[in-house]
Amino acid sequence: MPGRVGDFKSDQARAHFHDLYRAAMAELPTVSESQDVSTTFGDVRAYRFGGPAERTPVMLLPGRNASTPMWRGNIAHLLQHRPVFGVDLLGEAGLSVQEKPIVGPDDEAQWLDETVAGLGLDRVHLMGVSIGGWTAINYAVRRPGRAASLVLLDPVFTFAPIALKAVLTSPALFLPGVPTGLRRRVLSWISGGADIDDAATEAALISAGSTDYTLRKAMPTMITDEQLRSLDIPVLALIGGRSVMHDAERAAERARSLLVRGQVELWRDASHAINGEYAAEIAERAADFWTRVDE
Repeated sequence: MPGRVGDFKSDQARAHFHDLYRAAMAELPTVSESQDVSTTFGDVRAYRFGGPAERTPVMLLPGRNASTPMWRGNIAHLLQHRPVFGVDLLGEAGLSVQEKPIVGPDDEAQWLDETVAGLGLDRVHLMGVSIGGWTAINYAVRRPGRAASLVLLDPVFTFAPIALKAVLTSPALFLPGVPTGLRRRVLSWISGGADIDDAATEAALISAGSTDYTLRKAMPTMITDEQLRSLDIPVLALIGGRSVMHDAERAAERARSLLVRGQVELWRDASHAINGEYAAEIAERAADFWTRVDE
């Protein structure tokens, strides 16, 4: 349905993004298998990496304007503990292809449930960063059963509202005509002051995701108190103390008060880019969490 689904702005934009995507994927550990899983809302690109086959796998859900390659620093560490699946979110810049409008959180939960089922996974640990974290918890509250646990890395729309400054600044990432220098400064601000160089593969891909692709789907809605209380699976929430996306203290406090089986940690030196800043530490913390869940 033209105009109602996310797509690349032109054939040239698609080719540009795909070239950067291939280069970024080449820097990841070897992919054991890739497939496009058919869902009600489109085809979802999923990758399987190695890891101990006898253990419950982990599925990684990336943030906005990002895709599987954003986990470059994480996958090798995680593979020491678990099989890993990477998924490009449907309706976001990546190799998943949206074919039907996604009009609300129930649609988001449905396509992810169909993806997990299509991969033959009866039980999976979900790890999501930013909007990927929201995608994970939205799925768990609306389609319980397959998610064994959640690891949420500074999730947005989950424990605290988006900060006003983040709302006002984010259009600089995708509006046409925004100077490259300004877009780079905004990305650096979100990433805790990191030096953003568009020559770097990951930064170039995220930048291309914001400029080459037009996202057309409903914005996430805040996870409610009732939904948080209803979660009956273990949740590990790691909140970035320097995150500019929300009030970190407020987010941690609400998570602690409402999650029945939650472990909430405020990593004070981490920014919203926590997954890249603390890849090894997150893998070790999550591995211990998953072991306890499976036991």
